Amino acid sequence: MAKSTIKLRTKDKDGSIQVKALITHPMDTGLRRKKNGDKIPAHYITEVMIEANGESIMMANWTGSISKNPFISLNYAGAKGDKVKLSWKDNMDKSDSLEKTVK
Repeated sequence: MAKSTIKLRTKDKDGSIQVKALITHPMDTGLRRKKNGDKIPAHYITEVMIEANGESIMMANWTGSISKNPFISLNYAGAKGDKVKLSWKDNMDKSDSLEKTVK
């Protein structure tokens, strides 16, 4: 199995679940050029979804303006034992997802 592009941490803080995630992705806009002058094709995440116990708690539609290796942090009302899942899709039909249980 390929290595995940997502690092996901969850923590319970008195009923507020803290979610922190780092996604490894080049997030190329399609505007930069290589040293030989060829354009680097656009390759960026277009959709990010975070679910808790199968229920969507965050949905984001991104463009090429997001920085390389984006970081996400959010809190939601939950409890220990919640299953938090982060998934993303990009403009080249690649995707990844990772699920963690809140401890």
